[in-house]
Amino acid sequence: MIGNKQVSAAKLSPGLYIVSTPIGAARDITLRALDILGAADIIAAEDTRNTRKLMDIHGVALGARKLISYHDHNGAGKRPYLLAALEAGKSVALVSDAGTPLLADPGYHLAQYVRDAGHKVATAPGASALLAALCVSGQPTDKFFFAGFAPNKTKARGDYFKSLAEVPSTLVFYESPKRLAKSLGDMVKAYGGARAVTVCRELTKKFEEARGGTLQEIADYYALANTPKGEIVIVLGPPLKKEVTQADIDQALLITLKGFRVKDAAKIVAQEMGISRNQAYERALELKKND
Repeated sequence: MIGNKQVSAAKLSPGLYIVSTPIGAARDITLRALDILGAADIIAAEDTRNTRKLMDIHGVALGARKLISYHDHNGAGKRPYLLAALEAGKSVALVSDAGTPLLADPGYHLAQYVRDAGHKVATAPGASALLAALCVSGQPTDKFFFAGFAPNKTKARGDYFKSLAEVPSTLVFYESPKRLAKSLGDMVKAYGGARAVTVCRELTKKFEEARGGTLQEIADYYALANTPKGEIVIVLGPPLKKEVTQADIDQALLITLKGFRVKDAAKIVAQEMGISRNQAYERALELKKND
């Protein structure tokens, strides 16, 4: 609702509209999202009760339009119905409980299904727990990898974390409050305790918190604390740079010189070790001469 006026919108062209909804504060919704929710012929929602509440808050009348559930458990059965609606010239708005659909939810399959059938897929971007957590975490944001939810079972979760150990960027995970302590403990095993991390919860809400420190510090804190409330986002800083010794450089150069010319070997080792090309080249010449 804008002021005291109820939201109304012009007719939408046929297609699937992916609509971002607030992750906490109801006012974190875009005007375009309200327009789409007010005009779509069908609204497919992860939880119809939550979506109806959001629409009521903002004065978006449902009227005779259809509001249906679409989630992990019924998605396969609902996709043919929604495709038939699109083929009949109708518009469909897709919303999740909070944030941007398609990120760690079943919306991806619907969007792919609709696109493969040759229909329009559009987006009304907005709130996202992923981006909100990155902004408040204090971790590097120039490169990041969204890792979603880790597996439930302990061994599979540990293997999943280890498979991401060498990704040279910030890692972002979604996690449930009940599993947070176990996941942080598994991360310590996979990445070591010194890597930086921030646990974000209740983003945009009254008790929003971003608790940062080393992995060991944060794992120890949540191992002793009560189970936290709210949706959890774990933002793990990039891998720590390994200290490179002269012996490491020499060993790498000696191995590489066996198959490459001095100039090429120096270039390869400089890139691998994070040292200057001139430094690697001069040392390679010395090693070659002594050899």
